[in-house]
Amino acid sequence: MSTDHILQQLEQLRAHDLPTHGGRTLAYVYDSGLSDADTLGKTALAMYASTNGLDPTAFPSLLAMERDLVAFARPMVHGSETMVGSVTSGGTESILLAVQSARDAAHVADPVMIVPTTIHAAFNKAAHYFGVERISIDVDPATKKADPVAMTAAMDTYGDRVVLVAASAPSYAHGVIDPIEAIAAETAARGLRFHVDACIGGWVLPWAERLGHPIGQWDFRVDGVTSISADLHKYAYTPKGVSLLLHATPQLRKSQFFASADWPGYTMLNATTQSTKSGGPLAAAWAVVQLIGDAGYLELVGTTLDGTAALAAGVEQQEHVRLVARPESSLVTLETDATCDVFTISDEMLTRGWFVQPQMSFRDMPASLHLTVCAATAPAVPEFLAALAESVAAAVAAGPIVIDEGLRAAAESIDPATLDDEAFDGLLALAGLGSDSGEVTVPERMAPVNALLDVAPPALREALLIAFLDRLSR
Repeated sequence: MSTDHILQQLEQLRAHDLPTHGGRTLAYVYDSGLSDADTLGKTALAMYASTNGLDPTAFPSLLAMERDLVAFARPMVHGSETMVGSVTSGGTESILLAVQSARDAAHVADPVMIVPTTIHAAFNKAAHYFGVERISIDVDPATKKADPVAMTAAMDTYGDRVVLVAASAPSYAHGVIDPIEAIAAETAARGLRFHVDACIGGWVLPWAERLGHPIGQWDFRVDGVTSISADLHKYAYTPKGVSLLLHATPQLRKSQFFASADWPGYTMLNATTQSTKSGGPLAAAWAVVQLIGDAGYLELVGTTLDGTAALAAGVEQQEHVRLVARPESSLVTLETDATCDVFTISDEMLTRGWFVQPQMSFRDMPASLHLTVCAATAPAVPEFLAALAESVAAAVAAGPIVIDEGLRAAAESIDPATLDDEAFDGLLALAGLGSDSGEVTVPERMAPVNALLDVAPPALREALLIAFLDRLSR
């Protein structure tokens, strides 16, 4: 095929994706609204696409840029001169490495980590990968924040088995900052590692504080905080995927490294999970951060937080929807009254050109809508609120989706471990995600599917979605 034809096909394929610019996709993507930053990021990405971060002595430019990014972050998070950092592929890898390094440094049998139930699911993934038992502690039902007293009790219950404690700044699901200082006081007293997941807040909170927002201390100023994750491909507005994992001292990072000389090839030496990795995302992040700079981020964060406040205030003026919690950063979460459901609202918003992310119910927390506000979204908040009002009205007119009680009871009784491929095909067809022949489809309206998945226990929901992804990618 010719170059022109291939590019045309790429454009045709891309046409079916969610938009990455314009501020209308309120999850997954982050848009600064700065066209020069986007252009520079893409140029740097292409320039360094063929470089390999496997060996920093072969590509010293990558090491220099990594050190520059860590140096830029140091005053932001009030790190001392001993703070060190690594560039990773994203927040999940940063979290995986935080857990892995804590486990390997502890050298204990049956390690556990203490986390609030609202911690990012990447910690669940780390628990699964590294054999660290996750002890999830219920959050305060009113504030949705971690409960320091309950987490402290868990630290004492599990004693020497605890290798890590973690909390969020802010939590993805509800956009609130956990009480970092209270938790850190207890971890410091016990000599435990404490990781602050600031993947989504790390490039917002430092400037929010300077702008006068009441941000409590959450970073290395707090005695007891030993590591922080902060994503650059979120509010630093760099191309994906780049994150920083920061450790208070080199000694704390030492167990993150991996080396293997026990084979006849080159000695494998890695600072992160990946070995071979393109230097493109790192170079793109370095270039964009250099372009925007401290003053630029201060302005972008101000715009973002003004937009967040306007959106939250507008939601409070609308009927049938309410804030789950007062936003403390750039994330807004909504829930509905009994007249409608969030899944139908999500579908209705998509028909009006806005992507909002439905979140399933969890324990005593009802289903909700997640909204990530970025700088490009802020000017369009009035338009968003108008679309939300129309979508809520349509959802109220349609009424909440009702799941048959027999179906709900059946879902609660199914043990996914007992199901074979044929049974999964049947369940996917029942859920509206497939057919009896095993073919899967993504329906135009997801509300009925999401409502059915919402009543399934987490283990069954996970198994069904794994089966769906498996078939979708065959």
